[in-house]
Amino acid sequence: MKIVVLDGYTLNPGDNPWEALAQLGELTVYDRTPSDQIVARAGDAQVVLTNKTPLSKATLGQLPRLQFIAVLATGYNIVDVDAARGRGIPVSHVPEYGTDSVAQHVFALLLELCHHVGLHDEAVKAGEWVRAADFCFWKMPPVELSGLTMGIVGLGRIGRRVGALAHAFGMNVVAAGGTRREDPGYQPFAWTLIPELFAAADVISLHCPLAADNAAFVNRDLLRHVKPSAFFINVARGGLVDEAALAAALNEGQLAGAAVDVISVEPMRADNPLLQARNCIITPHIAWASLAARRRLMVATVKNVGAFLAGRPFNVVN
Repeated sequence: MKIVVLDGYTLNPGDNPWEALAQLGELTVYDRTPSDQIVARAGDAQVVLTNKTPLSKATLGQLPRLQFIAVLATGYNIVDVDAARGRGIPVSHVPEYGTDSVAQHVFALLLELCHHVGLHDEAVKAGEWVRAADFCFWKMPPVELSGLTMGIVGLGRIGRRVGALAHAFGMNVVAAGGTRREDPGYQPFAWTLIPELFAAADVISLHCPLAADNAAFVNRDLLRHVKPSAFFINVARGGLVDEAALAAALNEGQLAGAAVDVISVEPMRADNPLLQARNCIITPHIAWASLAARRRLMVATVKNVGAFLAGRPFNVVN
């Protein structure tokens, strides 16, 4: 059984070995694969693993031996799952591996928006405290989270963990979007609709998958609902946001700040409007990337491939 990993570097840059996967077949790992080399590299593979290398209908049509696709992530929009289903090719993903890491990153971003730790560290090291007339100073006043409202769009595993952390900080939590499952075990909590959530929340955090019906749903019209003191956070998918509209909202003072870990086109382009937006923190899609999370992802992926080889595939999305 020939197994090809198309873009393995982010999962294993040298600290997360492939040995367990190599025991399941003849393994070839590529750090990165340009789109025009996918067919050449995976053309004779029965099993293909991808994280962000796209597998379109046209590409799948040129992989005649392909029997199974394992996505090295939770989101699987990089694969044309309908085309794979038409070929009888199951596509698996890893539904849970980075919940704690991603939720922690949300609060790393949020606390930076609230306290501007980096800005004040730079100011102190530039000598501003040495020259200060008072025992303290601030470039921007800190924001206390207790009593504010966290609005979560998409209350899945990560959204629920973010809500629990928000509750621990003394925040009220409201949620919208997706299937309304059981309420979390804390109060105050309420379900609402997305426009009402954007209007009521002091912090808006996206945790929903990207689909055809919600692409760029965070647009100029929706952002007009927000409080000028509100913060916006996106660690889900960049395509959920009209980035020009978000940049305009920040630059025009309709929104106090934003922090994003995902961008509509990755790696980020030099002309992305968020690069010039006021009070916008951007991290390079690293919320998932703790070693602990990547190790869980590796273990789960090996189990997905092993289950397929045993004739009992699971975590199948198509």
